Amino acid sequence: MSNIQEVLPASEFLKKNLGISEIPLEAYLNYGYALLAIAGADGEVSEAEFNWLLNHQRLAGAPEEVIEKYKTFEYKNADLENLLSKITVDVPTWSKSRSLLYHAIQMSRADDDYSVEEQKAVKKAAKLLKVEDDIALALNRLVETEEAVTALRKALLQTEVLA
Repeated sequence: MSNIQEVLPASEFLKKNLGISEIPLEAYLNYGYALLAIAGADGEVSEAEFNWLLNHQRLAGAPEEVIEKYKTFEYKNADLENLLSKITVDVPTWSKSRSLLYHAIQMSRADDDYSVEEQKAVKKAAKLLKVEDDIALALNRLVETEEAVTALRKALLQTEVLA
């Protein structure tokens, strides 16, 4: 793998949505690892959850060498606190804690089974990241709302029909 301290230009997605212009390779790696540890808290990262991670990280600009590392990461024994300490970007106003929780919720729900263990892992991550309970709850509700809006859009555009 390239030098883990190497800094890469951010994707257009990250520039547009978060104002991030560059990211250390180590941050890409550990962001994905942290998401795997949270979504895998129920003992398994499902295929849908893993595919969500791959799609998201590619959109964020993670290099393929990082994506390959996700495939062999031992998420069941991961030290979430240690992983979180290794995630940095070039924007001091970016909220790593809120972004990570938001994405962890999305990933954990990708298989339509947001298990109790995953919810507990999200709460644990929120505590480690010092995210207030009301913000963590609001992030959960945001993801639920976005899912509902997506379902509404599919119905209105006739890309999804009732069974």
